[in-house]
Amino acid sequence: MRIGPQGRAVIPASVRRQLGLRTGDTVAVRIDGGRLILERRQDVLERLQRRFDHVPRTRSLSKELLAERRLEARREAKR
Repeated sequence: MRIGPQGRAVIPASVRRQLGLRTGDTVAVRIDGGRLILERRQDVLERLQRRFDHVPRTRSLSKELLAERRLEARREAKR
């Protein structure tokens, strides 16, 4: 692969086929230890869902996080 004008890279057709990538698909991009990693967005979502499968559907981790942050902010304001 080569980096072209405007920093664009073309993923070879054989690699796209192996990964099941199609025109218009969204990919997630991240850097890990100097490596550029491209993943299908759907694969990332499925991995995250599996990671939190043990959390009951009735529990909201985002609400808990917000409540914790608000409590911390109130404590900081009192100092």
